[in-house]
Amino acid sequence: QLQLVESGGGLVQSGGSLRLSCAASGDSMDFYTMGWYRQAPGNTLEMVASIASSLATDYDYSVKGRFTILRDNAKKTVDLQMNSLKPEDTGVYYCNAKRLSIEADYWGRGTQVTVSS
Repeated sequence: QLQLVESGGGLVQSGGSLRLSCAASGDSMDFYTMGWYRQAPGNTLEMVASIASSLATDYDYSVKGRFTILRDNAKKTVDLQMNSLKPEDTGVYYCNAKRLSIEADYWGRGTQVTVSS
């Protein structure tokens, strides 16, 4: 099993930056696809960025060029560097770990990001 804990959320002005971090404990995260998801008030959960064990990345079109996902398997962390933030980036951000081969799917409790206009 993996336990995931997010940190780094907060309040920032439009155009600012934040860096979210997800710390994993328990199992090794080497073979997991790690991702960041967000849920804005009244909206469904959406994938923001993911990074596979191969280091291949995927981003939602709305954050491409502004957000960068990074993983450090030795430190067991996954970071999300968020630049040029917009009010529509506001939401609760969740860290996720997936390993389809063993049907594993773990979530953190989330961290709030609020971008003021």
